[in-house]
Amino acid sequence: MVLTGRIQPTLNPNQRLFLQDEIRYKHQLERIRRESADSEGLYTRKQSTADDPLLLDEYDSFYHTTKSLLVLFQIMGIMPIRRNPPKRGVERTSFKWSRVFVWAIFIYCLELVVVVLVGYDRVMNFIDNSEKKFDAIIYNVIFLSILVPHFLLPVAAWPNGPQAAVFKNMWTNYQLKYAKVTGRPLLFTHLYLLTWGLCIASWIISILVVLPQYYLQKDFEFWHTFAYYHIIAMLNGFCSLWYVNCTAFQFTSRALAANLQETLEQSRPAEKLTEYRHLWVDLSHMMQQLGKAYANMYGIYCLVIFFTTIIATYGAFSEIIDHGISLKELGLFMIAFYCMSLLFIICNEAHYASKSVGADFQDRLFNVNLTAVDNLTAKEVEMFLVAIEKNPPVMHLNGFANINRELLTSNISFMATYLVVLLQFKLSLLRQTILDAMRVNATMAKLQMNEN
Repeated sequence: MVLTGRIQPTLNPNQRLFLQDEIRYKHQLERIRRESADSEGLYTRKQSTADDPLLLDEYDSFYHTTKSLLVLFQIMGIMPIRRNPPKRGVERTSFKWSRVFVWAIFIYCLELVVVVLVGYDRVMNFIDNSEKKFDAIIYNVIFLSILVPHFLLPVAAWPNGPQAAVFKNMWTNYQLKYAKVTGRPLLFTHLYLLTWGLCIASWIISILVVLPQYYLQKDFEFWHTFAYYHIIAMLNGFCSLWYVNCTAFQFTSRALAANLQETLEQSRPAEKLTEYRHLWVDLSHMMQQLGKAYANMYGIYCLVIFFTTIIATYGAFSEIIDHGISLKELGLFMIAFYCMSLLFIICNEAHYASKSVGADFQDRLFNVNLTAVDNLTAKEVEMFLVAIEKNPPVMHLNGFANINRELLTSNISFMATYLVVLLQFKLSLLRQTILDAMRVNATMAKLQMNEN
């Protein structure tokens, strides 16, 4: 008898399961190989080429709408960076020897003369004063500490000038790249009036903070005020710079998220998602570059705010304990409130910027239904989420401290701790003074009784 059919091998359950796994694994390798061939070069960043400087200027809405703040910094000699002529191969913004730098040195030296004279006069008045009480030391320390940022400007702000220029150029290049990817330009028209208002408000607030001290503090002479106007205006200017950039980050993130949502509604948007991911990573790097560019100045900024707030608050409470409420305490409370307002604005805006670029953007990607899109798109969404996790949009001072609401609360807790210690020291001095007075009175009473 001839067997014409093929004999089928008999497999036990384990062998059958192993064979099915091998077949499934083979099919999966073939599918991955096909997808890799289709998506070759899809997930990598394309090599950038030099852009036309005139085209960069055309799309640089951020510079044109916030130019007033840059000019104010140049006039005050705070950050002598300059805008270069539109030439190919030349960065649009640079920090190098120029007329702007010469002016910054000149205006700094003029202000330095006034600051040194006022500082010297305050020190000599304290030395010549016969009442060298602890409270008198505190008041002099308050107003001498506010002069410190001027001395540190050349060593804290100017050395970071190249990094500030890099940050400006990142904004310039980013806007053109955004327009190429999305087909829509970034228009910061709402920042124009805001920036002008902040520039004017910086000097108005400076006058409103400094001038009342002449009327509220008995040892604060009128000519002393001229040493403080530009310093307070400079602190306001740095706060304005931070506020404007954080507002721009939030606006850019919302615009990018809206375009991303439209792209996800299209069919097979994987390639476009890759470009959006690169745009997001660049935006996150810009947020980190802001803190890196001004790390030294904002670090000193926070330290001066921390120190001045503690001393001013202590001085106010000390005066209330000794003499009751008067106008002198109003001036000290005004200084403390002003310093805490600056710190609150910086920390709060950094929090909202990080949340808008990070958590809010991440939520949009989490809401994407991966089962309803093709495999390449699903893979790109996963890579987008990994990029957000690996490049967190955290604003920090060159790695020394993260700027967020936690910084504000930690500063308040530290301030409260030091304030309690100082007030305990004050109360112990007051208690010792009362005991000494009681001993003197008791001694005088005994002498009078002996005489009688």
